This record gives sequence, C-alpha cells and structure tokens, in this order.
Amino acid sequence: MQKTWNAKPGEVQQRWFLVDAEGRTLGRLATQIADTIRGKAKPEYTPHVDTGDFVVVVNAEKIAVTGKKLDEKIYYRHSGYPGGLKQRTLREQLERRPTEVLRAAVKGMLPRNKLARRQLLKLKIYAGPEHPHEAQRPEPLQLEE
Repeated sequence: MQKTWNAKPGEVQQRWFLVDAEGRTLGRLATQIADTIRGKAKPEYTPHVDTGDFVVVVNAEKIAVTGKKLDEKIYYRHSGYPGGLKQRTLREQLERRPTEVLRAAVKGMLPRNKLARRQLLKLKIYAGPEHPHEAQRPEPLQLEE
C-alpha cells in the first residue's frame, strides 16, 4: 500500500530566480511569478507548505500593458479616514511607484491566507536594472512567451 507524500518545511530546497520585466506583459508575467513563488512547477508541491522559490524582478518600470490600460486601469487606496479614498491611473502609478504595480498583480493571483502573505515576501522587485541579491546567484527564470 502506498502512502501520500507531503513536503515538510525543512526538506524544501528554495532557489533564487532573476526576471527581467522589460517589455513583458504585466498579467502574463505576474501569473508566472505567482506560480514560481508558490512552487507550483515543482514535483514536491504541497498546498499547505511553502515550497516556492525566491524571485528577483528588475526593470519593473519598463513593464508593458495592452490596450488602453495605462489610462483606464485605476488603483485605489484608502487612508482610513472618512473621505480618504485615493485613486491613481496605471500611468501615474508607474511614474510614482513602479514596483507596486507588479506586486499588486502578483498578490491578486495568490490565495488570501497566511501562507500566501509569507510567500509574497519572497518576491523582490526593483525599478531599475540593479539589485542587491548577487550573493544568492539568481539564475534566469525560463518564462513562456
């Protein structure tokens, strides 16, 4: 009789991947990053254990979107005070905080639980081409076109 195998948190080998976001479509890139930080492509994937890898994204300010999303997609945030709802278009958000555009897209593709909040910490996003993670020797992530 065979038993079901589950990954244990100490047994998981976590790797580092590097992604260049220049010219990549926002949603397509976000789905592949979300799958990587969850570990969905690994044979030892277990839903309730963090089996994912670290992802370093560079050139987040040069991400591409299709259609009229630059002017029609709106990001909302609330200050917590009455009447404190603020909004920005995607174009304004890319000018002010380009890393948060990709972070919000990936966060929306993760489940809403404690494990996903911990997995989101494994996503490192930088607006320019430099990043401080050379010591981890990130390898390029193979993305589908």
